[in-house]
Amino acid sequence: MAHEALRAELEQRLAMLQARLASIKHEVTREHSGDSAEQAQERENDEVVDAIGNETAQSIRGVQAALERIAAGTYGICDNCGQDIAEARLRAVPEATRCVNCAQ
Repeated sequence: MAHEALRAELEQRLAMLQARLASIKHEVTREHSGDSAEQAQERENDEVVDAIGNETAQSIRGVQAALERIAAGTYGICDNCGQDIAEARLRAVPEATRCVNCAQ
C-alpha cells in the first residue's frame, strides 16, 4: 500500500497542529486584566486553553510518530498483532498504531 497521499495529509495536519499550538502558547502568555473579576474569568479561560494545548501537543506527537513509521517502513503495521492495518482505518485515523481488532 502506497502511503504517499497519507504522508502528505499527515504533513499538512502536522503544520496545522503546530500553528494551532503556537497560537495557544501566544494566548496563554498574553497579559491579564487588572480587574479581579475579569482575572478570575481569564484564569478559567487559561485552564481551558492549557487543556487544548496539551491535547494539541499529544496530537502532534502522534502525527510525528506516524511520519517516522512511514520513513522506517513500518507504517500500517499493527503494533500489537503485527498484521496490516486496514487502509480505511488509516484514512480515517492516519496516526493509528493498531488494527481495528486490537484497538477495541
